[in-house]
Amino acid sequence: MINRKRSALATLGGLALAATLVGCSGGGAPVEVDLGDGPAVAGTVKENALDGVTLTLASWGGVFQEGQVEAASVPFAKASGATMLDDGPTEYAKVKAQVESKQVTWDIVDSDIIWADMQCGEDGLLMDLDTEIVDISNVPEGLVGDCYVPAMQYGYVIMYNADKYPTAPTGWADFFDTEKFPGKRGIAGFEDIGPGVYEGALLADGVAPDELYPLDMDRVYTKLDEVRESFIYWKTGAESQQMIESGEADMALVWSGRGYAAVENGANYQPIWNQSLAIAEALGVPKNAKNPDAAFAYINYYLGAEQQAKLTELTSYSPVHQDAKPELSELGYEYLTTNPEIASQMVKTDAGWWAENYDAELSRWLDWIQG
Repeated sequence: MINRKRSALATLGGLALAATLVGCSGGGAPVEVDLGDGPAVAGTVKENALDGVTLTLASWGGVFQEGQVEAASVPFAKASGATMLDDGPTEYAKVKAQVESKQVTWDIVDSDIIWADMQCGEDGLLMDLDTEIVDISNVPEGLVGDCYVPAMQYGYVIMYNADKYPTAPTGWADFFDTEKFPGKRGIAGFEDIGPGVYEGALLADGVAPDELYPLDMDRVYTKLDEVRESFIYWKTGAESQQMIESGEADMALVWSGRGYAAVENGANYQPIWNQSLAIAEALGVPKNAKNPDAAFAYINYYLGAEQQAKLTELTSYSPVHQDAKPELSELGYEYLTTNPEIASQMVKTDAGWWAENYDAELSRWLDWIQG
């Protein structure tokens, strides 16, 4: 049996999630905390184990971070005795500066999974995942890295205008067929790169889902060039949603949460789950964090079935505990990527490949989009 006694930072006790405290950090001398005997169990924490500990969660803001606070931070603070603060939005330059200066104020960081994968190992910015504290036994296969767990999962899905296309498009081949399905295609156009239209281009060109990686990027750009004049670009999730609600994009490749929100707001668009892309966010603990074991205890609690179900109900993003059973509206279930009918159609993406090729492919993408 493992006695999970850890050193953590002594700070103010109690629950503090008020806006006036956002961005604050803890201070003080390390104290001994007892996380309990035996293996960790996701969704649990020993009662009052973290009295005198302060933790800060850095995330992306908006509905998602509000959901994280309500579903995980508030009950974790009540159960553990820790003070939970939240800050954001996540900025990778800030994580780097904190780690390098050894002045880490963000104990848990929500990030893009590709960035997280790039930060594992000796030269990375994130600590190795402590599986003595974090129970990953109920996390879906392929979503845990050496230094992170998934924060949630979602789909990258084509939404199409049901008024314009009475004969429904059914997949990537139709997305790239501008003769059979004329109109504008909305895709991400920000200065970042990762799974998305690149995989879609290969799937449209006949590559089997289980043979996508390593991506043949020469073939990708040949395919993108064929329909380049039909692309319009969004740079934020809000812009992608607006493209759908306004009808500006006849088809749009968007995050499933944004597609759901647009339809909930009245847009007559439908998702194409066939060969949609499975994506996840990541949670990790920065190196040089003053209370890493307490931070891992938070991550372990966050991964619980009850917490994940609540997070999905609050945000529409899908849970990362296999036994989570969120209670959703009929429309909500239609966008739940863990729904077996949807999950069976989705294509897994490879964050590791993107992490290894990120710099070169970002440079090529920026040259193409600006060309």
